[in-house]
Amino acid sequence: MNIPAQLRYTKDHEWIRIEGNVATIGITDYAQRELGDIVFVEVDTIGKPLDAGAVFGTVEAVKTVSDLYLPVSGTINELNPSLSGAPEMVNTDPYGEGWMIKMTVNNPSDIEALLDAAGYEALIA
Repeated sequence: MNIPAQLRYTKDHEWIRIEGNVATIGITDYAQRELGDIVFVEVDTIGKPLDAGAVFGTVEAVKTVSDLYLPVSGTINELNPSLSGAPEMVNTDPYGEGWMIKMTVNNPSDIEALLDAAGYEALIA
C-alpha cells in the first residue's frame, strides 16, 4: 500500500498536499482499491467556499458511489480536467495524475489537524 510521507490524510481516505495556500486533494491508494474501478468523478462545488468536512463531490465506481470530503476549509478552484476523459487515473496514479481538485485554503495551519502517513497507516491497518 502506497502512503506518501509528505502528504496528510483524513479518516475518510482523502489526501492533501499544500503548497503556499493552494491545496491539491485526491483519494488515497487504499480508498481507490476499496472502491474498485472508478468510472466517474463529479465535483459541482467549484467556486464555492466550503468548510472542512463538507462534501465537495462524489466518486463513482462500477458498484458504488462515494462522497468526497474536504480536508480543510477553503474554496475549490479546479477539477482535474483529465478525469472527465480518464477517471481510471484515480486507480492507476491516485497521488499523481489522479488528483481530483485544487483549492485555495483559508487557513493552511488546518492541515496540522490531519493524519500524517504513520497515523493513516495505523487507521487502515
